[in-house]
Amino acid sequence: MPGTGRRRYVRRFCHRVAGVQSLQAQVGEVIHTSDWFEVSQQRIDAFAEATGDRQWIHVDTARAARESPWKSTIAHGYLTLSLYPLLRGLVDSATPLFPGVTSVINYGLDKLRFPNAVKAGRRVRARCVLLRVEEVPGGLQIAEQYTVEIEGEPKPACVAEAIMRAYF
Repeated sequence: MPGTGRRRYVRRFCHRVAGVQSLQAQVGEVIHTSDWFEVSQQRIDAFAEATGDRQWIHVDTARAARESPWKSTIAHGYLTLSLYPLLRGLVDSATPLFPGVTSVINYGLDKLRFPNAVKAGRRVRARCVLLRVEEVPGGLQIAEQYTVEIEGEPKPACVAEAIMRAYF
């Protein structure tokens, strides 16, 4: 059908313009807070197997109870970081980041820190503050501060500037 490609282009362009305008109005605001999520020993063990990082502080519950400063095993810092797509809600195709987005990719990180350890069995959640929105070919580049809070703890487990690209 003639003109179908043009309609698709116009629709994508309109979604991108609307996305930029609505997001730029939210810079500096909390744009997402996840539900609480338990970091189980089973998840820690699976991450250890996947990465080859089997340090006793993560996988040896008896030794950690005796010798670690936390008296428990703790999640890997990179496990806590890797929960970003799940806690941010980027993995559910039924709920896109905003209308018209067809894919979201991780573009990078800046200013990554792990100020507190997540003990096995503790619950965490993500709090995301929008930092920047920029147009890139075919989509938007979005930077947000990803903070992983630990239930009942004053210091977060992870703070990072996460950068993603959303394509239309």
